Amino acid sequence: MKSITRTLRRSLCIGAGSLALLLAGCGSMPSWMGGGQAVHVDLGGGQEVPAVEVNGTGSGSITVASDGSVSGSVTTNDVAGIAAHIHQGGIGSNGPVIIPLKQTAPNVWSVPAGAKLNAAQMAAYKKGDLYVNVHTATHRGGEVRAQIIP
Repeated sequence: MKSITRTLRRSLCIGAGSLALLLAGCGSMPSWMGGGQAVHVDLGGGQEVPAVEVNGTGSGSITVASDGSVSGSVTTNDVAGIAAHIHQGGIGSNGPVIIPLKQTAPNVWSVPAGAKLNAAQMAAYKKGDLYVNVHTATHRGGEVRAQIIP
């Protein structure tokens, strides 16, 4: 009986250790652990309000965790960006900036570390009422935009 108990304990310890190593090796927390779901975004001028005719585009991924923590980035093509933000606003409407993005490389705009939505912003996110856009000198209100729809 002692042999069986000892073997069981070893197996549990090995299993728990393996799980810990697996989770430690993950680049981000899985959604079932509160890490959030990555939302792919495709930015274009036609989504701006009012729409703008431009050749530029963008794409990226924004993740909102269950605690409101936000991460991710967008990369643009043929957009001379001067600023980028996540705004609160539904499709067809503009809204206030809630998270300014940082330019981390040419044409790459990233959510700064520690960014977090408050309760009202989290409710807006769940309804699809957040968007990301990149502003240029030519289109100060925004040149390319995408809704962040979970």
